[in-house]
Amino acid sequence: MRAPAFWADERGGAAAAALAPLSWLYRLAAEARAGLARPQRAAVGVLCVGNFTVGGAGKTPTVLALAALLAQDGIRPHILTRGYGGCERGPLRVDPDRHDARAVGDEALLLARAAPTWLSRDRPAGAASAAAAGAPLVLMDDGMQSPGLAKDICLAVVDGGAGFGNGRLLPAGPLREPLARGLGRAHALVLVGSDRRGALAALGAHDLPVIEASLVPGEEVRALRERPVVAFAGIGRPGKFFETLADSGCTVIARHAFPDHHRYTSGEIAAIVAQAKERDAVAVTTEKDHVRLPAETRALVCALPVTLVWRDPAEARALLAPLVARCRRA
Repeated sequence: MRAPAFWADERGGAAAAALAPLSWLYRLAAEARAGLARPQRAAVGVLCVGNFTVGGAGKTPTVLALAALLAQDGIRPHILTRGYGGCERGPLRVDPDRHDARAVGDEALLLARAAPTWLSRDRPAGAASAAAAGAPLVLMDDGMQSPGLAKDICLAVVDGGAGFGNGRLLPAGPLREPLARGLGRAHALVLVGSDRRGALAALGAHDLPVIEASLVPGEEVRALRERPVVAFAGIGRPGKFFETLADSGCTVIARHAFPDHHRYTSGEIAAIVAQAKERDAVAVTTEKDHVRLPAETRALVCALPVTLVWRDPAEARALLAPLVARCRRA
């Protein structure tokens, strides 16, 4: 889906007010689901990465950065994902050489390149499969609102450029759950980028540790500075990708925003590549988008990876210390 503009309007507006009754129904349904759930505990520790809003906050780069941090301590976690955008239900271990985005979703393919990754709509079953395969720790991607699996540590990722939007629940706003309830379950926040929307001020009485981080583009960006670029993205916040290119010194001559997890057609990519060719430019997109391109078009488009970099890695290590110690004892 594509986030409507009024989600970012802190004043609310007529559209948000009109949708408020549906937000109440959404809240009742979510509370009923949570009330009926009986969280199951996995045989190994569970580190959950999630967020409070719909859209791209930076969860996938955060999961990858945590996996790398744990690997430095000699622990290779298994990643657990729902496989949003794919048709498989699992539990299954994702194989990038065998699976594609239509089967397992784009995020699962990126995660599986870095660590053993399990796809499962049933999160407890996925955690059990990972533990049975020898996982010392389960690193759960996007699971804060999933009540079926008990978590040892929950990290909430917040996009500093988007914050919590207008502060309303779906569909009147971008929140997946009431902010106070989500903050009550989180053990810490990961703030990605500078806090331009007052997210930290919204924490109120919730005295949570805040781990600051930023998204840094890969070395590929150097070559992209040499020619103009035609950028396109189908992620939670495409503008974030366009800003990254501009901030990195690239000349962005055209921007094409698509809905999150958009399934591209060959015709769409052919049109973008043709536009780039006419202007002697490079067609560029995100890594997450690139794996969703039709196979025959991928070589025509440059993928720009981004890496999450901790402002102070020691803060993240300190938060993970109890789980690291548990893994070593086991």
